[in-house]
Amino acid sequence: MGKVLNQAPANQHVHTTPGVVIAALRGGSGKTIFSVGIIAALRSLGRSIAPFKKGPDYIDAGWLALAAGRPCYNLDTFLIDRDTILGSYHLHTQNTDLAVIEGNRGLYDCINTDGETSTAELAKLLGLPVILCIDATKTTRTMAAVVGGIKAFDPGVRIGGVVLNRVAGKRHQSILTRSIEEYTGIPVLGAVPKLKEQRFPERHMGLVPTPEHSWAQPAIDAIRQVAEKHLDLEQIQCLAATATPVETRPVLTTYAPATTSTSDRPTIGILKDAAFQFYYPENLEALEAAGARLVFASPLTDPHLPAVDALYIGGGFPETHARELEANRVFKNELKALAENGLPVYAECGGLMYLGEELVLDDGSFEMCGILPAVFGFSRRPQGHGYTIVRVIQDNPFFSTGTTLLGHEFHYSSVKNWKGKEENLVFSMERGTGFLNEKDGVCINNVLATYTHIHALGTPAWAKALVNKARRYKACQTTP
Repeated sequence: MGKVLNQAPANQHVHTTPGVVIAALRGGSGKTIFSVGIIAALRSLGRSIAPFKKGPDYIDAGWLALAAGRPCYNLDTFLIDRDTILGSYHLHTQNTDLAVIEGNRGLYDCINTDGETSTAELAKLLGLPVILCIDATKTTRTMAAVVGGIKAFDPGVRIGGVVLNRVAGKRHQSILTRSIEEYTGIPVLGAVPKLKEQRFPERHMGLVPTPEHSWAQPAIDAIRQVAEKHLDLEQIQCLAATATPVETRPVLTTYAPATTSTSDRPTIGILKDAAFQFYYPENLEALEAAGARLVFASPLTDPHLPAVDALYIGGGFPETHARELEANRVFKNELKALAENGLPVYAECGGLMYLGEELVLDDGSFEMCGILPAVFGFSRRPQGHGYTIVRVIQDNPFFSTGTTLLGHEFHYSSVKNWKGKEENLVFSMERGTGFLNEKDGVCINNVLATYTHIHALGTPAWAKALVNKARRYKACQTTP
């Protein structure tokens, strides 16, 4: 159970919650499978698990949330500053038994040679031991040297255990286990054989998101059973209990309850379904904390757009639902009419594509909303992938000119035809690909759409600006 001690200064807490960081040598080693399995297995034992994801990610976080039965929050040290990371971790581990943080990429992978933004950096910041996932395919004793190197590379990172993935058999497991434990002193906490059935279907961006996967819960149950059979859950819990105390600031004021009455709150619509699903829970909570009432709508299934004072459209996969999005003409036409009348709209990535004129795919061209004068195509390779740094260079509804925003992008789409003006692109890319010609942030009327995803804890001005715009729009609509 998380607890707060009283030895810290008045403006800080010393916070200790049992927890582990699940890391690996590289992406694709099984971090998500192990994280989901551990969370689901411990939850079945009656433990309350706080799930977190390191790195910009929506899909893995969805699986972690489903396994834990509670939201998965993001702990990304590029997007969010150190104190806010600690405050968020403190807040979301209250009244839980154990935290599980899934890392991203390799343990030491980062944006520079100093280790900044790495999973290792986060583990040290939170005072948590690391469980290292090893893909054991076609290797035995050599892996002991690899694990030894990982352990020695940064003595400040505490490698508390190893789990083996894709083990070929008992003999293979035995050689690996004995080699790693003998030469490194790090215990092997379990070994999972090569699974005959793929429980987690994949697509170009990784795992298929849980909202699209009708077998999501059976998949969670299956991997839970694997974890229960092949991992030492008791030893993992003992390792988690060795977390060291960390100093945190008081609980985040970002999430303070809004003081306005329900009737005074502007309504912000969230397009959320299988086509649009990439939302950090912190972003939605920040809108509510800033005074908004949220309503959810689906351009795939809803015949009409509900009454709203602003709209937030996240990323997702409009390309896999283009035919259905095109067919819902009433919804599109209502949205276009409202946008032309000044409705504040903020859109990211997939939302940007939906607001354009057309989406051109291998199986045809599909008409989108026609709010932005752009035609999008789709490629087999990523057209933008990684962290972004953008500078606001033009007036727009939500950000002050001169502001620098930290975000991330991951898109296979690109602009085939841009019919707008240069002044409609309000972001300059200092890092990343963006929309076109090292620019991003398409702005027309009160619509701002961008390939860059932001995190509300790293960009706190965003939620307040969107809610304020919604409040003004509401006032204009109700004024005689």
